[in-house]
Amino acid sequence: MAAPRKYPQELRDRAVGMYRSTDPKPQIKRLATDLGVHPEALRGWIRQAEAEAAVGERDDRPTTAEREELAALRKENAQLKRANEILRTASAFFAAQLDPTRPR
Repeated sequence: MAAPRKYPQELRDRAVGMYRSTDPKPQIKRLATDLGVHPEALRGWIRQAEAEAAVGERDDRPTTAEREELAALRKENAQLKRANEILRTASAFFAAQLDPTRPR
């Protein structure tokens, strides 16, 4: 379960919009102070918005959809590893039961 968000989504969207619509770009620290948010939080929101942009302004960060897919694939991978371990153990058990001459 994810931790509760400290800042509402509306504030996040508005802050990113303010940063992107202003030309020249304001300092993130100054804008964050004006909005009453932590500068690193604002920086992260801006970086994520750039990764989510249709143009793909940032290639070094996964989009939200890619992160969700990656989490689902990691979960599925862990389940498959557990299932393989169970099958491997069961196979060894039944092989020992069927072939009594096999060393244990």
